[in-house]
Amino acid sequence: MNVFELTRALVDIESTSEYEGDVGEYLFAHLERLALKTSGRVERMDVTKLDDTDRRFNVFAHWGDPIVTLSTHMDTVPPFFSSREDDDFIYGRGSCDAKGIIAAMVAAAEQLLAGGVRDFGLLFVVGEERSSAGALTASRSPRGSRFMVNGEPTENKLALASKGAMRLEVTARGRMAHSAYPELGESAIDALLDTLEKIRRVALPTDALLGPGTLNIGTISGGRVPNVISDAAKAEILVRLVSDPEPLRRLFAAAGGPRVDVTEVLCIPAVHMEKVDGLVTTVVSFTTDIPVFNGAWGKPLLIGPGSIHVAHTRDERIPKRELSEAVEIYAGIVRKLLGGGD
Repeated sequence: MNVFELTRALVDIESTSEYEGDVGEYLFAHLERLALKTSGRVERMDVTKLDDTDRRFNVFAHWGDPIVTLSTHMDTVPPFFSSREDDDFIYGRGSCDAKGIIAAMVAAAEQLLAGGVRDFGLLFVVGEERSSAGALTASRSPRGSRFMVNGEPTENKLALASKGAMRLEVTARGRMAHSAYPELGESAIDALLDTLEKIRRVALPTDALLGPGTLNIGTISGGRVPNVISDAAKAEILVRLVSDPEPLRRLFAAAGGPRVDVTEVLCIPAVHMEKVDGLVTTVVSFTTDIPVFNGAWGKPLLIGPGSIHVAHTRDERIPKRELSEAVEIYAGIVRKLLGGGD
């Protein structure tokens, strides 16, 4: 199975965050066949299960004692749509974020093994798009790797830095009343909107390399019907971090009030990474699993085929040319790092 065929096979398996069991089983079986032929080993790393029927696990394959680990995630954002291709692109949910990257890493492993290279691994994790649960599990079970090459869509450019993320939930409480007599109630929606306006006015810091921090109010919900004063309302916010999050924590918390709670759900810091000679570099505004690994799997590098600008869209796609290039790039990085590259 070549890199294009494997990409399409993976895309055609639905695996939105928290429901990665089927794609995990497929990858485990695929890598197990490769390992049997090349004296490798494949294992499941169980991740928190949602219920008795859920199968959720990372997949780790290695040959010898891994010094370099190629890693990315198996989950995707919704909605699922299957693959198709033309002369230049493969389309489908996860094609660039990050199932094409998985296929390129597997193809690079096959190339390395055919050339007698060992002492590297492949780690594919769950949950990156939502909670980084797979990376957190893996960070607690390191395997001695000195370098982790994390795959995300960077157009095959080596990212020197990536922004972090802070996810907030803003929850407001109110008291129901007939809308003809609003003075008898307390509107949770009004309280929520007042708090959101304060949060939007918070000045976000700027970093010389990463640029400005940004804030997105992603969801708003609340109320019952138009003629009832709302007793509950909620919003979810994602902040892209470029610096120490502590000052922002204090400012966001202060935006709340007696009837509004601002709760931090997730915080992943911004990271700065190293250069590798011979690779074109970039800076990215998205967040990855790298901070969650926290160095447990080695010094991080970030590179992968595809553009983040089409990830999470209905036109998600990956250029076939970049997929083929990525196979050579990943294999080349592994050889360089195994050869003593620092």
